[in-house]
Amino acid sequence: MSEHVATVEWSRGDQPFSDNRYSRAHDWRFDGGAVVRGSSAPSSVAEPMSDPTAVDPEEALVAAVSSCHMLFFLAYAGKAGFVVDGYRDDAVGRMDKDERGRVSITDVILRPAVTFSGDVRPDSAALAALHHRAHEACYIANSIRAGVTVEPR
Repeated sequence: MSEHVATVEWSRGDQPFSDNRYSRAHDWRFDGGAVVRGSSAPSSVAEPMSDPTAVDPEEALVAAVSSCHMLFFLAYAGKAGFVVDGYRDDAVGRMDKDERGRVSITDVILRPAVTFSGDVRPDSAALAALHHRAHEACYIANSIRAGVTVEPR
């Protein structure tokens, strides 16, 4: 169907390597030209080897799930005749041991707050239906083992 490419690039520079105290900071490069600074999470590898200002893979996974849900939500809301003015999701991913005993992202909780304008606005049932459709269509959520919960605000 389609391919999606990201280039991840890291360089040791002049740091020692065998002492395990090398920087985990690296760059994610995308085909549109965007470059995002990545690093291990400081909860996984202590500073200064981790860069707390960079995006860690765990955060990126949560953001990908949230973004995918939002994009489907916006498309379905527009098709239903609703005007969305704003969308904010304070999404959270939880790491724990899964049923196999492996540490993984076991849950992603989406907490979207959506603002609407215009003459036609969704009632709570229509809002829930839009989120349900978006969740069912989100191929990122469909691609991961973690449960994804949507808790609209």
